[in-house]
Amino acid sequence: MSAQPTVALVLAQAPPSPNDPGGQGEDFGKSSPVGLLLLVVFAIAVVFLVRSMTKHLKRVPVTFDEKRAEAAAPARAVREETGEPGERTGESEKDDSTGS
Repeated sequence: MSAQPTVALVLAQAPPSPNDPGGQGEDFGKSSPVGLLLLVVFAIAVVFLVRSMTKHLKRVPVTFDEKRAEAAAPARAVREETGEPGERTGESEKDDSTGS
């Protein structure tokens, strides 16, 4: 259908009667308790996600300096060998669990 017949069809429609609410029936604009519950659940989920993201972002270093990372690597290896508390990498945990 081209634009000209479409425009003619729209303009040829009769105007709505004064008693027609225009699609706004008896329940128009009312929300259900299920909707409120869903909003509350979403709000709680957002709070927990923000807390988790904040916790993870605090662990991210300010800069990713390769020289500092290389300098810290030998110290980290010594801590793991002596059993002192500190950061452990996933590789060393895998080595410990294999019993070798």
